Amino acid sequence: MSRLPCLVIVALALSVASAPAHGEEPTRESCDAAVAEARVLAAGLPADDVSRYFAERDIQQALVEAGNGEFDDCVEKAEQAMLEVRERPHSLKPGERLNILRADEIPSR
Repeated sequence: MSRLPCLVIVALALSVASAPAHGEEPTRESCDAAVAEARVLAAGLPADDVSRYFAERDIQQALVEAGNGEFDDCVEKAEQAMLEVRERPHSLKPGERLNILRADEIPSR
């Protein structure tokens, strides 16, 4: 059996297990727990890992959503961050690097 079907089954099981009971909306506490778990996972990757970079962006967006009272979106973004760390879909070839511009480096149009 290939790994992909196994991963899909595990992901479905985890999503069902972590889903709020009886359609309950996520709370600040569930958002905080998801963000904390995502942070721990992301911290386990090297600081220069591209998947860690993208996971940290998702965590930042989760915090923005929480600040807006959108706890369901917060949990969703935190879950995206965890998925990024676990599956590591982004990679760079040897010698490549992610070029990230600071706000003051963005060219004007």
